[in-house]
Amino acid sequence: MSERYGDFQLEIYQAGLRGGQPRYPVDFDGLERAAAATLPAWIMNYVAGGAGNERTQRANVEAFDRWGLVPRMMNGAYERDLTTNLFGIELPTPLFMCPIGVIGICAQDFHGDLQVARAAARTGVPMIASTLSQDPLEAVAAEFGETPGFFQLYTPRDRDVAVSLIQRAERAGFKALVITLDTWMTGWRPRDLNIANFPQLRGLCLANYFSDEHFRKLLSAAPEDDPAAAVMEWARVFGHSMRWEDLTWIREATQLPIVLKGISHADDVRRAKDLGVDGIYCSNHGGRQANGGLPALQTLPDVVKAADGVPVLFDSGVRNGSDVIKAIAMGADAVGIGRPYAYAMAIGGADGVVHQLRSVLAEADLLMAIDGFPTIAEVKRADLRRVD
Repeated sequence: MSERYGDFQLEIYQAGLRGGQPRYPVDFDGLERAAAATLPAWIMNYVAGGAGNERTQRANVEAFDRWGLVPRMMNGAYERDLTTNLFGIELPTPLFMCPIGVIGICAQDFHGDLQVARAAARTGVPMIASTLSQDPLEAVAAEFGETPGFFQLYTPRDRDVAVSLIQRAERAGFKALVITLDTWMTGWRPRDLNIANFPQLRGLCLANYFSDEHFRKLLSAAPEDDPAAAVMEWARVFGHSMRWEDLTWIREATQLPIVLKGISHADDVRRAKDLGVDGIYCSNHGGRQANGGLPALQTLPDVVKAADGVPVLFDSGVRNGSDVIKAIAMGADAVGIGRPYAYAMAIGGADGVVHQLRSVLAEADLLMAIDGFPTIAEVKRADLRRVD
């Protein structure tokens, strides 16, 4: 039986009896305001911003408001079991932290990747570590403790570099490979364009490339000796537009379970399943890269149906525990949060992230208790209806 995560609220109320209040907000709006007051504007814009006029980004969030759970009573939900299983890996909850390519610079010490990994170790909530990190993937993996970590790959155009990153992740102890399909080039992002800001072109969050022996072979001088040239070489090799046949050489490169991230169409799910992928990740990158699409939550049911038993991960627009439960009720096996923990990192480092994860899990756990869903399996059978 899993931990009673909802008891976190009792800790807060009991501290209040002694005159204490939480160091960090428990709600998304509070986190966002606090992060905006803490982060430099160029980082805050990069994290908060989306593509185009950000309609898809807003639609991701608003989509959750269009669905409501029908409570079930007399189910004996005093104890809740939030455990789930992905690729044969037992997880204490269905929550995970999405890959964020600038999480490193969201921390006040510019080592946010390490701090998120430490938060994962303390909570049991897995981190999907981004290719774009301030610290090498080996250093990030070393902080996970007993919590499994997954590695997200932006597949480079240079195959030797791609294979090297994949195999480094496997040697470092990552438990799955998550391949992002929808960001092989950057989308139109006015908040960043208006201030001419692109962190990677400043040399930030490129530690995995600069520490890679195959990438370094492409350079005439070491990255530390000619950082500008190294950044330009990174820009040249960064984005490979994936094709289905690429799964052949990727599978040959690793024994790790392979998850495809950015899938929203049922036909793509079926093709991926036919090719033997181990997981489908339904996401539109939080609306950060392509504007004008459907909210990811709207595409989730079709993805789940087409997956037909293959694990489905989900993100985009998730802001709190009730969003997590709604996504599971729609069929997701695991649900990721992004901006909430980025903001928590900005204001409190690893402690802030732990607080935020506990807040999300507490709300999810309490919702399951009050609405009569003792297990994740019961949530998946819930009556979820459109809000009139």
